[in-house]
Amino acid sequence: MKRFFIFALALQCAMLTQQQRLQACTNFIVGKKASADGSVICSYNADSYGAFMYLYHYPAAKHLPGDMRKIYEWDTNKYLGQIPEAAETYNVIGNTNEWQLTIGETTFGGREEMADSTGIIDYGSLIYITLQRAKTARQAISVMTSLTEQYGYYSEGETFTICDPNEAWIMEMMGCGPDRTISKERVVWVAMRVPDDMICGHANQSRITTFMPQKKQKRGEETVLWSKNVVKYARTKGWFTGKDQDFSFNTAYAKPDFGGRRICDARVWQFFRRHAEGMDEYLPWVEGRDSTALPLPLWVKPAKPVSVQDVQRAMRDHYEGTPFDVSAESADKADIGGGIWQMPYRPTPLYFEVDGKKCFNERPTSTQQTAWTFVSQMRSWLPREVGGCFWFGNDDPNMVAYTPVYCCTTKQPQCYSGNGADDVTFSIDNAFWVENWVANMVYPRYAALFPDLKQVRDSLEQSYFNAQHDIEKQAVTLDGEARVKFLNDYTCQKADQMITRWRQLATYIIVRHNDMAVRPVDEQGRFKRSQYGLGATVNRPGYPESYRRELLRRTGNKLLKPEP
Repeated sequence: MKRFFIFALALQCAMLTQQQRLQACTNFIVGKKASADGSVICSYNADSYGAFMYLYHYPAAKHLPGDMRKIYEWDTNKYLGQIPEAAETYNVIGNTNEWQLTIGETTFGGREEMADSTGIIDYGSLIYITLQRAKTARQAISVMTSLTEQYGYYSEGETFTICDPNEAWIMEMMGCGPDRTISKERVVWVAMRVPDDMICGHANQSRITTFMPQKKQKRGEETVLWSKNVVKYARTKGWFTGKDQDFSFNTAYAKPDFGGRRICDARVWQFFRRHAEGMDEYLPWVEGRDSTALPLPLWVKPAKPVSVQDVQRAMRDHYEGTPFDVSAESADKADIGGGIWQMPYRPTPLYFEVDGKKCFNERPTSTQQTAWTFVSQMRSWLPREVGGCFWFGNDDPNMVAYTPVYCCTTKQPQCYSGNGADDVTFSIDNAFWVENWVANMVYPRYAALFPDLKQVRDSLEQSYFNAQHDIEKQAVTLDGEARVKFLNDYTCQKADQMITRWRQLATYIIVRHNDMAVRPVDEQGRFKRSQYGLGATVNRPGYPESYRRELLRRTGNKLLKPEP
């Protein structure tokens, strides 16, 4: 997601290419036989510089012939046009719908000349229109491709994650430019079904290479789908001259460069590395400097089943244990970018100059500009209202507790709505702003403050997982509206609990860590008092030990106290 992102980076980095300016977002995918409980799982970090975002809701509806839907570009709110409404649309909460269908995305940009300025459907609108019209991943692919083929695709190159309780797909799409004399078709695209026993991912670099199946596919059981013009268009433009079976989508339309490998594929590599063996083989690829390196595979088989909690942890990753690690706890193991308190974040933009030399920041999955994040859990063996659990957080996933939002939810939790808040209006009742308030206190003093946040985050999340079995067991015994109401009430209750606890965390951090000192607490987390009723004497930890050594090394004798 890139709302306001293009404008911000255009001001700061006008010298960068369009593809470099569109670096945002991450999706991870887990097939049902690769997951710990048989769920299909997918995730999304919506990185969005400066944008206010919330949990979207589109209620189910019936529409009359002639009803039209106006399309506004998701990133800018620019009016693009209108299309006929579907006769029936489904309830959508966040990026999932009442049938458990879930769709995520990452933008890869690709060849600039392929962007179609005459199209009227952008990538964001395409997601939410499709969620309102499709029940399954295959239906979603049909809806998405039909709409863009008919009305044109306004956005640049996009990778979509499209999942239901039985299947996980990755689809890549690009426009065919605004000139219909060159191409009557409006889009090129290819979609591949992720094998059930595999995990997959994408993070703003086109991931699909060759895809032509070796044998004819049985109708309805295809594992690869593509537009009839996907190879022909590249031939027409002179970008491909070989045999169809050798055609690579990303080589023709969005060839990986240094940024596509180090800034984008590295996130996927780290997800794979967490769960699969042999990933060091691909380190030269994601380092981005060796042109002969072995490319990162589209999917890999995990060494052991992957859980929802595993995916949540992956969304919080800072390249721990890799050469790209920005989370090292000692100044002598990491660069100084994290500051005194080893912050595992780096300021944007990604690229900067020093004395005429071009530099870059590492880009881990967890980043401060994430506006919201989800891990969607889809289960075929449960009633659909129960099977779809959409774990949602309204900021950087490392700094929030994912709360359960069931796919049948017809009323947003108040804290996840956009009521009373926007990009420049703070609200104490809004999760985006309260969670950003806490996170922005923690970022610059990470090593000192993060343990307090982590304790609250993990405690809340563990309570949700502990309760999940019993809540869902009870929900299964209910029917129809009673089941929906029960799960909707539970969703709102847990969100309300989270924001209440997060407001308490905000004031706790202010009191405990005031003026870079630390107020002592007892085993229950209550502030200690002196025998006379005042606050107990504060601790003054000063610099972390590793930073003291680094400070002395850099200053020599300047700060040494003279011997008596």
